[in-house]
Amino acid sequence: MRIAMIASEVVPFAKTGGLADVVGALPLVLEDCGQEVIVIMPGYKCVKEAKSRMSRISKDVTCAIMGNNVKIFFIENDRFFDRDGLYVDRNGDYKDNLERFSFFCRRALELLKEIDFSADILHLHDWQASLVAVYLKNLYIKDPFYRKIKSVLTIHNLGYQGLFAGDEFGKLGLDEKLFSVSGLEFYGKINLLKGGIIFSDLINTVSPTYAKEIQGQELGFGLDGLLRQRKDALSGIVNGLDYYVWDPNTDEFIMQNYTFNSIEDKGLNKEDLQSVCGLTVNKETVVLGIVSRLVEAKGMDIITQSIDEMCKMDVQLVILGMGEQKYHHSLASAQKKYPGKISLNLRFDDPLAHKIYAGSDMFLMLSKYEPCGLGQLISLHYGTVPLVFKTGGLADTINKNNGFVLNAYSKDGLIKLLKKAAGVFREKEKWARLVKAAMKCNFSWEASAKKYIQLYAKAKEG
Repeated sequence: MRIAMIASEVVPFAKTGGLADVVGALPLVLEDCGQEVIVIMPGYKCVKEAKSRMSRISKDVTCAIMGNNVKIFFIENDRFFDRDGLYVDRNGDYKDNLERFSFFCRRALELLKEIDFSADILHLHDWQASLVAVYLKNLYIKDPFYRKIKSVLTIHNLGYQGLFAGDEFGKLGLDEKLFSVSGLEFYGKINLLKGGIIFSDLINTVSPTYAKEIQGQELGFGLDGLLRQRKDALSGIVNGLDYYVWDPNTDEFIMQNYTFNSIEDKGLNKEDLQSVCGLTVNKETVVLGIVSRLVEAKGMDIITQSIDEMCKMDVQLVILGMGEQKYHHSLASAQKKYPGKISLNLRFDDPLAHKIYAGSDMFLMLSKYEPCGLGQLISLHYGTVPLVFKTGGLADTINKNNGFVLNAYSKDGLIKLLKKAAGVFREKEKWARLVKAAMKCNFSWEASAKKYIQLYAKAKEG
C-alpha cells in the first residue's frame, strides 16, 4: 500500500511529545514490512536549523530521507512556521494556530498531487492534521486524484482537540453548513478533532482500553457521544517501543549492560543508582523509580499522600521530573525528612532516566488516565517491575504476570499493593521469575506495525 503520514511533529526533526516518537518510528517499520510510506510535516524553524541533508522540491517544500527511503516532506511558510515554538510561546497558544494548521492541511493535500503520490491511505495524527479528512471529503472529493483515498485518524490524547473561536470558521474555506452540531461546531467553538472524527474513514487510539474509555463521559472530553456513534470505526493499537534506544544490553548511560541471560548484572546498576542519588546502598532495599511529570494526572496526589507510609517500609524512592509547584515542595520536604531514602531530581535528565529504568527494582506509574504510556514498556524491557493504575495503555500492557496493578485509585490501595510487591521481592525465586516474565514481553514497533497494516487494509476496503 501507499501511505502518507501527515503530522505536526516527527522525531528527529521536531518534538513536544509522544506523537513525534510514533511518527518517527512507525514509517520506518512499515517500510521494512514492504509498504511505501511518505511523511508530511511543517517546515518549522527547528527543521531548517537541523543538520539533516535536505533537497528542495519546490519553492515552499523541502525533502529529507528517513530509514532506507522514507521521504519526509517539509511544508515551509515563514509567516506560520518560522518560530521558536511549535504551538505555543511564553504567552500561551499562538493566536493564529487555526490558520497555521488549516494552511498545512490543505497544502499537504495539494502536495500529494504535485509529487504524484496517489496514496491509498492518509494516516492523520491528532487535531493538527484532522482538517485533512474534512477537506478531503468536502473540497477535494470531486477531483479524480483524491476520490479513492481513504483516511485513518490516530488520536494520541483526546484531551487536546484544537478548539478555536466560532467566528473564525470563515478562515477554513469550508461551507458554513459545516459549522453545526453535526459538523465542527462544539459548544459555540470550532473543534478540529471533532471534524477529523466525523470525516475520517477509520479512527484509532494508542491502546484498546483507551479506545473504550473515551466513549465514556469521564474521559470522553465532550466527544464521547460522537465516539459512541462511530464505535464501529474506532479501535486501539498499543504504541511500540524503540528497542534500539531502550536496550539494557547496549545502553550507554548505565553502569553495567545486561540481558535476559545476565539479569544478575542488573544489581550493579542498582548500586550505581543508589550511590549516584545519595541513597543508602543496600541491595535488599526496594528501589522505586519514578520518571514522570509531577502532576495530579500522573498520580502524584496519592504518591505524596503515601510518602510517610512508604518510608516506614524498607523502600527508597528515586524521582525524576518537573511539574506543579505543590508537588515540588511536598516532595522536597519529604526528602529532607527522610535522608537516604528519597532522591528528588526536579529536571529533565535523559542519562539519569536510563539509570532509573536500569537500577530500580520497581517502576511506579499511577496515571489517572494514560492513552498508551511509554515508561511501563521501557521498565519491562529493563526487568524493572511496573506498578501501575488500571487505565488505558497501562491496563493493556501490565497484568499479574509481569507487574502489579492498582484497581482502585487510593492511598490505601497503593500502600497495600506496594506491601504485596515488596513481599514478592523478598521471595527471590518468585521475584526472579517475575523479572524474567517482564523482560520477555515484546512491545516492538514490528508488532504494532502489522496491526496498522491490517487497519489500513480495512480502511481501503471500506
